Amino acid sequence: MSEIIRVLLVDDHTLFRSGIKSLLQRNSDFEVVGEAGDGLEGIKRARSLKPDVALIDLHMPGVSGLEAVKAITEEMPDVRVLMLTVSEDAQDLIDALRAGASGYLLKNIETDTLIDAIRRAAKGESIVSQQMTAKLIQGVRRQASGDPAVLDRDKFSPRERDIMSSLALGESNKEIARKLDLAESTVKIHVQNIFKKLNMSSRVQVALYAVEHGFGQPRNG
Repeated sequence: MSEIIRVLLVDDHTLFRSGIKSLLQRNSDFEVVGEAGDGLEGIKRARSLKPDVALIDLHMPGVSGLEAVKAITEEMPDVRVLMLTVSEDAQDLIDALRAGASGYLLKNIETDTLIDAIRRAAKGESIVSQQMTAKLIQGVRRQASGDPAVLDRDKFSPRERDIMSSLALGESNKEIARKLDLAESTVKIHVQNIFKKLNMSSRVQVALYAVEHGFGQPRNG
């Protein structure tokens, strides 16, 4: 029997919440444990319900989704937050990931993609659509001022630098393993070591760091 994934829905549109709830309830491994119509209520519900995954809209009246993400991830780091929004703005994406969101999804995604994203988030993975990943990288590069912080590279081994470059490109462990001719398990160990060195727990947070610090291009030789 599969483990039940407890989900909290936070969106100011009642009809949209009802649709998502109905969709999730068709799958035996999901349980919608609560709903909220704004960020403040979402924070309170997260505290009392301790969901595995919270689906949160970005722009809501009162306390925004972004503020809710910050509060929830700081106070309850075990709760994985997925933004589910109509905004394709790169800055919204960057702000959400920096606030601690595990993923950023657009409301026009396919049903199967949403289901898969929630399952992956519950396992601790980070999810950003390819369409938004490109905007993420471009947006961060535009914001980067001056020369990259090259000195920070010294904390990483040459192999970790290669992997940081791949993370900056949004590549998966499988893609990194294939490109660097490594076992996928080896890549996973390197990624975990990078997480520890940066005191981060999200691939997308590491990707942001990697781009900002000049890891956007793989090392030659």
